[in-house]
Amino acid sequence: MSTETKTKRKRQTKAEQRAESIEQILDTAEYLFSKRGFYGVTLKDVAKGVGVHHTLLNYYFADKKALFDAVFDRRAPVSSARRMMALDEYEKDAKGKPTVEGALGVFLDTDFDLYIEGGDEWKNGLALTAQVANSPEWGPEIMGNYFDPVVLRLIEILKKALPDCPEEDIFWGYHFVSGALMLTLARTGRIDRLSDGLCKSDDFEAVRQRMARFMTAGFHAICEERARERG
Repeated sequence: MSTETKTKRKRQTKAEQRAESIEQILDTAEYLFSKRGFYGVTLKDVAKGVGVHHTLLNYYFADKKALFDAVFDRRAPVSSARRMMALDEYEKDAKGKPTVEGALGVFLDTDFDLYIEGGDEWKNGLALTAQVANSPEWGPEIMGNYFDPVVLRLIEILKKALPDCPEEDIFWGYHFVSGALMLTLARTGRIDRLSDGLCKSDDFEAVRQRMARFMTAGFHAICEERARERG
């Protein structure tokens, strides 16, 4: 260890040391949870990844669930707040004439931007979000606490873009959008194998260029079919 590094550590206050330790723990836990899920990770696994004794984790977090909640709470509010702001700005700019593709583009691009710009930490965080979203045990509660307001904001704008579309079809449309988004965020690698490397799970720019347009066509197809059924 260099003299400079030793001096830097000596200058750290206890609060700074504590904050640094917690950040290392959260980064490691986030990576492990994103790969193995909640039940596939122990506090000892996290401690080993950080390089500390597991009793240190018990000092900061009451149990594994408390650690998991702290990990999720770092990024979910940021993603939700950015989306809400972007949707509000979009509706204002649309001046009463929002489009499905415009609203979906804003909603989806927020997470793609975080993925592309945020590095591995955000990739791990959003992959973890995908796992939580697909957990019937406690996914609805956690996702609801963080994301229901912004999803309902999107639905509100989609209703204005599709005033003649039945409300249930708009909710189903969002359901399909959410499923595709969560699969993308999970980066399973399946499309890599299926396409023999032609498509990459982590090519978020390619997804950004296609998803909103693809889903927009689905919304219009369903709504137009329902309109024909009504005569």
